[in-house]
Amino acid sequence: MRETKGVQTLLGDPRKAIIKLSIPMVAAMSAQTIYNLADAIWVSGKGPESLSAVGFTFPFVFFAMAIANGIGIGGGAAISRKIGARDKGAADAIASHTMVIMAIAVALLTGTLLLFARPLFRFMGAGPALELTLQYATIIFSGIVFIFFMQVAIALLRSEGDVKRAMYAIGGGAALNIALDPVFIYWLGLGVAGAAWATLVSRALVSVLLFYWLFIERKTFVAFRFKRFRFRREPVLDIGRVGFPASVAQMSMSIMSFALTTIVASVGGPDGVAVYTTGWRVIALATLPMLGVASAVTAVTGAAFGAKNYRNLKIAFLYALKTGVLAEILLAITAFVFARQITGMFTWSRESHRIADALVLFLRIVCWLLPTAAFGMLSSAMFQGVGKGFTALIMTLTRTVILAVPFAWVLGVYLQHGLAGIWAGITASGLVYIPIAFGWAMLYIRRLQQ
Repeated sequence: MRETKGVQTLLGDPRKAIIKLSIPMVAAMSAQTIYNLADAIWVSGKGPESLSAVGFTFPFVFFAMAIANGIGIGGGAAISRKIGARDKGAADAIASHTMVIMAIAVALLTGTLLLFARPLFRFMGAGPALELTLQYATIIFSGIVFIFFMQVAIALLRSEGDVKRAMYAIGGGAALNIALDPVFIYWLGLGVAGAAWATLVSRALVSVLLFYWLFIERKTFVAFRFKRFRFRREPVLDIGRVGFPASVAQMSMSIMSFALTTIVASVGGPDGVAVYTTGWRVIALATLPMLGVASAVTAVTGAAFGAKNYRNLKIAFLYALKTGVLAEILLAITAFVFARQITGMFTWSRESHRIADALVLFLRIVCWLLPTAAFGMLSSAMFQGVGKGFTALIMTLTRTVILAVPFAWVLGVYLQHGLAGIWAGITASGLVYIPIAFGWAMLYIRRLQQ
């Protein structure tokens, strides 16, 4: 089996592998979320209604990314396991099947969202922001093909340890998007629709670059074979074993986002939604170290599991967890202390200044959710790596549907503590989840080593 540098990293020292694979992905995802923050900053100049238009669209974008990530994670985890087992032919078959499954999902989802956009936003309570929301969402939904291709292609690169090119793709796309936002929003006078066009154009250009790497340059470990392609049972099951639960798990996060947005709208109206979605972008930025580390955990534990090296699997998981918890504690303290300064970035215009105090409150409550993120995200990533996709699904459903949404509703609506109660409920759900996630992961690892 010809081993690329990435494959050699996967099969080497687990601590070094976690660091080498995490750092480029943290950098890339940081650039992506910095784009999200910059996007919100530019859009905020058009007032809270424009921010809420982006906010109402967010759950559906997250839903699309959930399916795309699920397909990518399923295919990537399966490829990592085959690399550990030194079976390149099976890895190639999985890569080809992953791309075909992606194409089918794109066609189904794009048509559905474009058809039902208006009634969905009405149901969510978009109200006076409905037309702005539709302007933004129609453009974003039309470019779902680029969301899918980027997510899947990057996941396949990560699966074979090629994190540098994944970093270049994500970081380059984010930088381009940041540059295009003011051009489309202000210079061309397109407003919130301009933010959507900037996103679509940047994703399209990154997709072209990824297509070149995968299908023209062909310097990846896996090879794609579509000539006389036929679905085969084993690759589909390998992808679906982790990919389907991962999609459902991330869809549950989209459902959580949908439910929380609806709860927030019922209590705080469009301004409340603007606070929630803007504040959540900051929280998302602070969870980026976990996303980068989680992608490394899935690849490294998958390769260790395929090689039946359960000691390395445990070392990789615990090392990643210790690093992640420390990083998130430091970030939570930073967000709490500098909440007012962070808020100023999104409330610089006269129109958006009215939500400043509410956004500070959100950040100072929800920032304490961050240390809990490491336990859930890294435990789920480990289960995905070893092929236990349904276990990862149950864990995510517990965190999102069973804990987060009910806690937020009880404290915010039932006990009538308003938006502050919703924020407290979200944070409390994360604290309750810590022993569930960590205990489950360690019990599974101990059973493997027996």
